[in-house]
Amino acid sequence: MKVVILAGGLGTRLGEETIIKPKPLVEIGGYPIVWHIMKYYHHYGFNDFLILLGYKGYMIKEFFANYQRHVVDMRVNFTNNTTTILEKPEKEFNLEPWTVDLIYTGENTMTSGRLKRAYDYLKDEETFCLTYGDGLSNIDINKELAFHKEHKKIATVGAVLPPARYGALDIANNDLVNNFVEKPKGDNTYINGGFFIFNKEIFNYLADDSTPLEKEPLEKLAKDKELMAFKHDGFWQCMDTPRDKYLLEDIWSKRNAPWKVW
Repeated sequence: MKVVILAGGLGTRLGEETIIKPKPLVEIGGYPIVWHIMKYYHHYGFNDFLILLGYKGYMIKEFFANYQRHVVDMRVNFTNNTTTILEKPEKEFNLEPWTVDLIYTGENTMTSGRLKRAYDYLKDEETFCLTYGDGLSNIDINKELAFHKEHKKIATVGAVLPPARYGALDIANNDLVNNFVEKPKGDNTYINGGFFIFNKEIFNYLADDSTPLEKEPLEKLAKDKELMAFKHDGFWQCMDTPRDKYLLEDIWSKRNAPWKVW
């Protein structure tokens, strides 16, 4: 089963980081976030990827075209112009049995249009996964897939509770603070966390290049009662801002990253 990764957006809220590189190549712990996402899916047995490119997509192509050289020790001999791959330095970098299709889908194309442009690469897939190239989670993909197959609808979305930005106060009627909760989950309202599973009928709902997947396509699916939510109460974090990146870096540096299951 293919995993589609949306990797074409501008990522303007990340500031200086995305002036020089596309958001999926912004690093967490020295590794591009798209690599973290792919390693996570690989843990669940998914090895066939379709990455939909846009802004600075050539840099993502370069990363994967030279993936082995990015992640292993190597020797460059300038006297005879040869390059030799040396022993892999870390188990972290065992080369996975991945197939990665890198497809340019337009500089300013919205997410619905990007997926629609990839039809020729997905037309033979009865079911496929799709996620954003900037979000990490410990959602159980296999359980979500089983849920999707059981309900027999066109689409499943990973429904997550976003982390709160600030701490919360539980205040009694007399203004006494009963409890202080440091950055609890959101207000118990689930949001779109990515980690979709679609049947091929999704292509009947896709709009043009100017339409986000999250607008008319998903709204119409919901109206038709063809969109199911796989609720995930565990870890989820997107990387929209520098603050988000620093948070993910901090989690990774403490060696307790919930998404690191490999």
